[in-house]
Amino acid sequence: MVDQSVSPEIKPIQKATNSSPGQFIPPPLNKIEDTGLAILWLQDLALKIFYFQGYLTGFKVAEAMALPFAGLVDQILEALKREKMIEVRSSQMGLGEGAYLYAITGAGIIRAREALDRSQYAGPAPVPLEVYNDSVRRQSRGRIQVTNRHMRQVLGELIFGENTFHRLGPAVNSGTSIFIYGPPGNGKTSVARAIGNLILSQTMYIPFSIFCDGQVITLFDSVNHQLAPEDDTSTQSGRGGMRKDLRWVRIRRPFIMVGGELTLAGLDLVFDDTLKYYEAPFQVKANGGILLIDDFGRQQVRPRDLLNRWIVPLENRIDYLSMHTGRKIEVPFDVLVMFSTNLPPKDLVDEAFLRRLRHKIEIGDPSYEEYREIFKRVAAAKEVAYSDEGLAYLLQEWYIKPERKMRASHPRDLCDQILDISRYLAVEPVMSKELLDKAAESYFVEL
Repeated sequence: MVDQSVSPEIKPIQKATNSSPGQFIPPPLNKIEDTGLAILWLQDLALKIFYFQGYLTGFKVAEAMALPFAGLVDQILEALKREKMIEVRSSQMGLGEGAYLYAITGAGIIRAREALDRSQYAGPAPVPLEVYNDSVRRQSRGRIQVTNRHMRQVLGELIFGENTFHRLGPAVNSGTSIFIYGPPGNGKTSVARAIGNLILSQTMYIPFSIFCDGQVITLFDSVNHQLAPEDDTSTQSGRGGMRKDLRWVRIRRPFIMVGGELTLAGLDLVFDDTLKYYEAPFQVKANGGILLIDDFGRQQVRPRDLLNRWIVPLENRIDYLSMHTGRKIEVPFDVLVMFSTNLPPKDLVDEAFLRRLRHKIEIGDPSYEEYREIFKRVAAAKEVAYSDEGLAYLLQEWYIKPERKMRASHPRDLCDQILDISRYLAVEPVMSKELLDKAAESYFVEL
């Protein structure tokens, strides 16, 4: 059984980490052809950046496009100058063409507006879809393989049965799917977060955005992706020299949690009719990491419809996404999917789908000994004076007599109640009969 209240933050272990991001490091860009993008498309991207931002130096344009100035952006700007799409407004002697201040011309504005009619994307240059797909496959080999010792380190603050503990490790190593079920308040989400902290100790590379059939799909999400520091070997070597491909960003392996807001539309490419580019769905943003579907069964869409959406990705490790043009694109499905639910499995899934879920783990109610250990840890953390006599009274009067089930979250909540009441009464927070009764009366509700 799990205590989700003992430690709100579990530090990732160090010995199980792999500092190198799998087998993939973005190669340096030496020429425009290395980007995999047409020079006319890159020119349109530069013009859109000028249109939105006004006067820019060459170095600033390179920064906005996430491309090296020397050998790439300088050629793009030179071609736009020849076509009179941009012009030099001022130059600083001795600092090179990258310091020149450029401005868009009337002809450039017309072409920029035409490009904006097709797509208003004006950020870092995207990476071709096939290059992204290759990066996911290569980095999947860098996943951590946990052992019993690793699991005890990362789950050391949680209290639950040994049988449950020994089923979690193989489930994590599978990298496929886990179905966690059981009564509410026993820490299913805490287990998932603890495993997520283990995954977060590793890093990987993802691009800011992906390019497919002339369309842009934004991938990097500052809400769901956590930046990781670059290695010394992968930092830029200077404005004028060769640099790594800055279209890629190094992140912690993702841990993304969705709940009742999840819909079928959220699992496909999301096209913005105004901006005219796509946003990657949750499972693509979670590639290389974990996607936790919390409170499964409480989404607005029927559970069976949601489950049917996962059948092909879970079996083939490939997902198919639809573009608004009708074309379907193929992306790797390198995600550990975790379903967490308080509802009985028989009300949500059938035998055929359960067979496709590799690991099924029940997180049940704590035993009396586990409940006591949880209460002792929580009381110590919250500075509530613990008492075995007080706990025995609580169990007899508020659990055994009313036939109430114990939950791993109750010690945390009851200690919080004791703290609130003791501050109001100006007394010490202790597990006395009086304070326990007041705490339980204001916490428990008969359903």
